[in-house]
Amino acid sequence: MSDPLSALVMPGPDGPDGVGGPVPSGVPDEPRRPEERATGLGSLPGTDHREAARTVVGELPDFPHVAELPERGVGADMIGRATALLVDLAVEVWPSGYRVTARPGTHHRRGVELLARDVDALDEMLGETGAAPRRVKAQVAGPWTLAAGVELRSGHRVLTDRGAVAEFTESLAEGLRGHVTELARRTGADVVVQLDEPTLPAVLAGSLPTPSGYGTVRAVPGAEARAALETVVRAAREAGAAGVVVHCCHPTPPLALLGATGADAVAVDLTALDRSSAVLDAVGELWDAPTELWLGVVPSTDPAGAPPAIEALARRPLDLADRLGFDRERLADRAVVTPACGLAGASPGWARTAMARSVELARAFADPPSSW
Repeated sequence: MSDPLSALVMPGPDGPDGVGGPVPSGVPDEPRRPEERATGLGSLPGTDHREAARTVVGELPDFPHVAELPERGVGADMIGRATALLVDLAVEVWPSGYRVTARPGTHHRRGVELLARDVDALDEMLGETGAAPRRVKAQVAGPWTLAAGVELRSGHRVLTDRGAVAEFTESLAEGLRGHVTELARRTGADVVVQLDEPTLPAVLAGSLPTPSGYGTVRAVPGAEARAALETVVRAAREAGAAGVVVHCCHPTPPLALLGATGADAVAVDLTALDRSSAVLDAVGELWDAPTELWLGVVPSTDPAGAPPAIEALARRPLDLADRLGFDRERLADRAVVTPACGLAGASPGWARTAMARSVELARAFADPPSSW
């Protein structure tokens, strides 16, 4: 038996009320400059939050993001970052990972403090450099990756208890409302929210192991998965988010489901994306709708040889547009260029280069050379 929901609720004051401005209809319609169509996916190497913010603002001044530094350990990884946003729920760290606890302790408070430092650093670097982006980005693990990455007191994943999943989803949504409102107030920019769901394909397939390792957790139906994501997408919009992006870097991401959540964009790793007709058809259907595509193109780790030229990096996106029968201009006005995945595994030098190359590629799509 899984824990009763009452065991999940921690005592304490209410979280932020999440009141924002008017609910936007999605990503703003005003034309964006090419430099505003490139950004990072979140993580960077190292442990210095100020240096990370300096790098992000320096290389992506028109569309920076709150940096994540998982090398700092507990509370700084994807799951720890998401738990820092939870309202009226807390976690602690066990040898097996993050686990629900009655009240916030050292581990939980550390995650909250690290997130606050990262927001402070972005705000300070924007002020120091004079950068005034129209949009900034915050990223957080989505409800299914979070539910798969946190344990109930029994040691089973939150994912195994539908009531607990609902509790976590609502708590994450409430925390995200406050986070979006605060980030917009601090930076004076529109906030785009990126929901990271790398574990969603395994959740849908029922392939995640149980604690014993001898079984697997039940597969979650697609309608149930979509409903939880819709809750968080809606919460971001209610807080005034200018756009919501759902990111899944799996070779066969559930694209139809992601597109049905109401998100404004879907982010994929184009370097790893399966080239089967089923996947490409799903990409085409998304791109034919109002949905933007965020294309992970630039290597997220240091290349073995010489850094790839812009022409080489452009080949996959150009081939994608050609194969799907879209005008290549769509890459300039319905796509955003990113590294293939997070940059935590890169050297500091390549992390800077990868972000700079993303901007260069976005510019090239807007003004392609004659050789293309």
